Amino acid sequence: MPSLTVPCVLMRAGTSRGPFFLREWLPEGDAARDEALIGAIGASDLLQVDGVGGGSTLTSKVAIVSKSAEPGCDVDYLFAQVGVGDKSVDTRPNCGNMLSGVAPFAIEQGLVKAQPGQTRVRVFNVNTRSRIDVTVQTPGGRVAYEGSTGIDGVAGTAAPIQLDFLDAWGAVTGSVFPTGRRIDTLLGIEVTCIDAAMPLVIVRAADLGLSGRESPAELDANRELLARLESLRLAAGEAMGLGDVRGSVVPKPVIVSAGDDEHGITSRYFTPRRCHASHAVTGAIGVSAAFALPGTVASGSTFVQGERRVAVLHPQGRIDVVVAIEGQGEHAAIRRAALVRTARKILQGELHIPDYVFSKPINEGDRPMNPAKKLAAPLLAAALAAAAPMALAAYPSKTITIVVPTAAGGGNDAMARTIAQKLGPILGQTIIIDNRAGANGSIASEFVARSAADGHTLMFGYIATHSMNPALQKLRYDPVADFEPVGLVGYSPTLMVATANVPVKDVKDLVAQLKAKPDKFTYASAGNGTAPHFAAELFKLNAGVVMLGVPYKGSAPAVSDTIGGQTQFMFPSLFTALPHVKSGKLKALAIAGPKRTPLLPEVPTLKEAGVDGVDVQQWYGFFAPAKTPKAVIEQLNKALNQVLNDKEIIQRIEGHGADVETSTPEQLGALVKSELVKWKTVVQKAKLTAD
Repeated sequence: MPSLTVPCVLMRAGTSRGPFFLREWLPEGDAARDEALIGAIGASDLLQVDGVGGGSTLTSKVAIVSKSAEPGCDVDYLFAQVGVGDKSVDTRPNCGNMLSGVAPFAIEQGLVKAQPGQTRVRVFNVNTRSRIDVTVQTPGGRVAYEGSTGIDGVAGTAAPIQLDFLDAWGAVTGSVFPTGRRIDTLLGIEVTCIDAAMPLVIVRAADLGLSGRESPAELDANRELLARLESLRLAAGEAMGLGDVRGSVVPKPVIVSAGDDEHGITSRYFTPRRCHASHAVTGAIGVSAAFALPGTVASGSTFVQGERRVAVLHPQGRIDVVVAIEGQGEHAAIRRAALVRTARKILQGELHIPDYVFSKPINEGDRPMNPAKKLAAPLLAAALAAAAPMALAAYPSKTITIVVPTAAGGGNDAMARTIAQKLGPILGQTIIIDNRAGANGSIASEFVARSAADGHTLMFGYIATHSMNPALQKLRYDPVADFEPVGLVGYSPTLMVATANVPVKDVKDLVAQLKAKPDKFTYASAGNGTAPHFAAELFKLNAGVVMLGVPYKGSAPAVSDTIGGQTQFMFPSLFTALPHVKSGKLKALAIAGPKRTPLLPEVPTLKEAGVDGVDVQQWYGFFAPAKTPKAVIEQLNKALNQVLNDKEIIQRIEGHGADVETSTPEQLGALVKSELVKWKTVVQKAKLTAD
């Protein structure tokens, strides 16, 4: 196979360097795209001599840019971290340094029109599904790289590029403090687990026997320290709801110590198994947020409400971050963070990617198309279609996306990721998880329903998306007509839980207190039309009490606030709640189902506790868009059932409180129809509304 030649712009962005591509310049399909990136960087060896990499994670980065379809956004930015000495591509984290080159690149490639003086570009980061405003100097309507702004870790000066992070708070886990606490004790050490632009686990240097001013070389040479940090990182991953993070680069470990004054903090940022030579931008935002907010291991000596400048001191200097804080004490929250970076275009031209990096020949249709050929392509396609019948393409032919309708870190997300780890190798393709929380599952459902019916976009649906929410309100998707059922995954009973220190003995005591003082307590739900919402409303109806509900965008933030005490009660699935019950963060009061669970044998059913009629058994299953070929559905069902018969998968899922159960596509379809009828009856009886 001949080598692949693609356009490329090599840029220094912040303290990182790497090639920038328009998405259309790279091969179609995520697998071929990733192989092209491995060849571009030269990831196959540690020195990366056969590519444009520099033998470091800081110079093995790639930015892929395209016109955005997200409302209010100008361009999409997909960041890829390419391996050093291993053929890997990780598109899970964001990179704020490479982000600083996205807007100049987009303007010069004609995706955004330059304005006189300055141009603001709203960037949608695909990795974390967050928005960033990037302001570039464009005197005379052209990008200016020259200027007098210097950043530590880069020689010389350049034009300033301002990055304003708008909604990166809890973007990965669904909550800024995903454990529900600002300080946790993991493996005997106090840490702060924070998700602000990047999931981090922050630990004080003194608690590790360090000064915090050690050089990266000193820290990297301390093998005992690195092993300890990795153990903390793995424990933090579980505590933050990210599951087993051994194969992930998040959360990132950070060691902090005092800064030079009350406005600064010293940080050593790990990537995650080596100390960063300077500091990641996203990491600096997370550290400055932890510094500015009270009650963390990194909190500053003084609290300032409103905007303040925080100096994050790193091995090569400092990064100044402006953070905006609202509220006081435990209610203080970060609203905005901004900082200045610079970028420089190093070269622009054609990049030749060797053939040996590709696992199979790239079809002509997968190759980047020469612009001159684009006009003729539709005519050629029409002629080919008329000349011969369409052949059924082999499935799967590209990366498969599983859309999860809830935030990362919740029970649905954990279950989907557990299954995907085994399903991908069986199908012979990479599988990525796309969390599209919001509108009680409607956003994800609509997206999948409108996706191509080729089996490469699937949905991890559940009782809320395919029965409860459609029973509650009219939606822009039909849970029956717009989907092809693939197969059932299993069931999980609903558990009534309370924050650990709530002044309530049991269900009987709760009912008595609510009857004496209605609305004394509040309950959290994963959104109106979800199982936690229905279960709570059924409890209120059958117990004859009043309790205010607070809807969240998914179970992860709802559980987090219940742990933190902002709400006092919740009805999550046992799968979601069990780890927090075992750790003592939540108190289990009752099972909202027909029988007790052997995982919590001492916890009664609500009927046993005196409240009958609350039976909410949550179920989960995979769905594809309607009209997906039957052969593809059968292949997916067979592969899914193979995964669900794996003893390791059964143990992992059932260990969290869900019962694995497989089905045919037809059986799952029948379940959806019967559940719709059931919950429409409940809606009418309980007089539930979507408001």
